[in-house]
Amino acid sequence: MARINANGIQIEYEIFGEKTNPTIVLIAGNGAQLNFWEPDFCEMLAKENLQVIRFDNRDAGLSTKFDGLGIPDMERIYQAAQEGKTINVAYTLEDMADDVAGLLDALNIKKAHICGASMGGMIAQVFAYKHPSRIYSLIYIMSSTGNPNNPQISPETLKIVTAMPPNGRDAYIDYTLHMWRNLWSKGFPFEEERAIRYTEESYDRSYYPQGAVRQNAALVANGDRRQHLSLLTVPTLVIHGTADPLIPVEAGKDTAHTIPNAKLLLIEAMGHDMPKGTWKCIVEAIVNLVNDTSH
Repeated sequence: MARINANGIQIEYEIFGEKTNPTIVLIAGNGAQLNFWEPDFCEMLAKENLQVIRFDNRDAGLSTKFDGLGIPDMERIYQAAQEGKTINVAYTLEDMADDVAGLLDALNIKKAHICGASMGGMIAQVFAYKHPSRIYSLIYIMSSTGNPNNPQISPETLKIVTAMPPNGRDAYIDYTLHMWRNLWSKGFPFEEERAIRYTEESYDRSYYPQGAVRQNAALVANGDRRQHLSLLTVPTLVIHGTADPLIPVEAGKDTAHTIPNAKLLLIEAMGHDMPKGTWKCIVEAIVNLVNDTSH
C-alpha cells in the first residue's frame, strides 16, 4: 500500500493490475476502510484487464483523520434534515468526491470508471456530476439518490448501525458480527469466518468509529441528489439486492429511474453486503459496462 497527498489531505491507497489498463476506482461506504474491497475481488477485476484502485476515505483507515472537528450530534442533524434546515458539518460529500479527483490527479490518471458501495455509491454520484470530464462510467452498489420518499430503514436496523461500537477488540468483533448478521443477504449462507477475519483486520488496522459519525453527517447533509443525477449522461450501472434491510431495493430502482439510460441489476436475496456468491455476477456486470464504454 502507499500514501499520497491529495486535496489537502493524505490518502492511503493500493493498486491491483497493470497501469496501462483502464482504471476503476472503488469507494468504500460509511466507516469502512479500503479492505472492504477484498483482494480477491480486486484481483477478479484486475484479471479482466482493469487497473483497480482501492483507498481509504478521509476519516477512515490510514488516511487523514479529522480529530479536531469533534463528534457531530446526529440526533440534531437528523432533525435539521427533516426540517429542511442548513446543516453544518466537518466536511461534505463534495469534499469526499474531490478526494477521489485529487487521488487521480496525484496518480496522473485523467479519467476512470468510478464504483462505490453504500455511502461510497453516493460519493460516486457526486463525483459524476461534479467531475463529469473525469469519469468513463458510474457503478454503484446498494446505494440511493437521497430521495426522502424512498422507504426508510427500520428503527431496529437503524439502532444497530448507528450505535457507537465498543472499544475493546473482542467486544467490537461481537458487536460487528451482530450488525453483519442483521444486514446479511437472507438468500446466502452467513460467511462467519470471512466476517470475523474482516472485522479483526479492520480493528487492528484502524479502530476509529468517530470518523464514521462525521462521514454519516456529511451523508445526511448532502440530501436529495435527484436533480443533479437526472442530468447525467455518463453510462451507469445500478446494482442492488432485493433483500437489503438498510437501503431498500426501491432506492436502487429509484436511482435507475432517475439517471437517464441507467442499467439496473437486481440480485435476488442479496442484502446490504456482497456475499462471495454474488461476486461473479457483479464483476461480469461491471466488466460488460466497461467494455461497452469507449476510452
